[in-house]
Amino acid sequence: MSSRENRELHAHGAEELCEEGMSLYARALREGSVRGVDGEAAPCLLDLGLLHPDTDDEKRLVPTAPTVALPRLLRMFDERIAEERRREARLAEAFEPLMRIEGSHTAVTDAPTIRVLRGHGQIDLAITEALANASEELLAIQPHNGLAAKTLGTALERDQALLDRGARIRTLYQHPVRHTPPVIARYELLRGDVEARTLDEVTERLLVIDRAVAFVAASKDRTAALEVRTPALLTFFVTVFDRLWSLATPMHPKAVHRPSLNGITPRQHAIAALLVEGHTDAAIADRLGLNIRTARVHIAKLAATLGSESRAQLGYLIGRSGILEARDQET
Repeated sequence: MSSRENRELHAHGAEELCEEGMSLYARALREGSVRGVDGEAAPCLLDLGLLHPDTDDEKRLVPTAPTVALPRLLRMFDERIAEERRREARLAEAFEPLMRIEGSHTAVTDAPTIRVLRGHGQIDLAITEALANASEELLAIQPHNGLAAKTLGTALERDQALLDRGARIRTLYQHPVRHTPPVIARYELLRGDVEARTLDEVTERLLVIDRAVAFVAASKDRTAALEVRTPALLTFFVTVFDRLWSLATPMHPKAVHRPSLNGITPRQHAIAALLVEGHTDAAIADRLGLNIRTARVHIAKLAATLGSESRAQLGYLIGRSGILEARDQET
């Protein structure tokens, strides 16, 4: 590698002095000088004047005292900042007459945005701020992840404040939440226009606030989210929510329990539909918001009801029984 290529590879500012350069500069200060060939590994030291050739030995490099080097570098930064300010002034001066032009392409518009939020703290803060300014509606899809009892109750005060301002809240959950006492108790405490329904399967977490901003989960563990203010996407989210809402079973204020059909419960029917599609036990549990042990218990009960002795036979018996067609006709 040539000397020029080495300089380009290691080029950076003094505020980003590499570990190798800092170590070499410190050694030069301790020993009084270093070999010239050693300086090739950190050419930035020469560029910044932290090392310079020894007048008595051209093969050695001697350090500049830190008390001399630091003020000089700071002056360099001050000059650089001053030059940037002059460039800003020249740019503003150039755009000033352009900003006085009137036309269809010069008006200020509200640009649609999508912002990435990372970490529970940033996500919760953004949602809290959006809800604090809301006054009409909150649409929410909350997939069951086994943490409902721990997480849903924390938003009670925030949701009640929204209801007190005359807004309404509609929330979609998965069926397992119907049997989570803390969640049921939470809805009994809320006062106002609040409804909740459940489905076998829902999308990832989604919040739509006043149809002006939406928050969409961007990772499975909910440590990343998207804040969406794009009108077309907001319309899409609301449409999806409304269609899922129309298919869901009421949970609050009036819970509705769907009866079993030919000895097959609604939960077992949902599992049967996924079994004939070839899904594994783990995939079925994940999609229906169940732990895998509970999913296998339901599969075993379904097999017992249909008289199946194997997984392959169970799929055949489900198709032959007509339970999927019967449930579809009922809905």
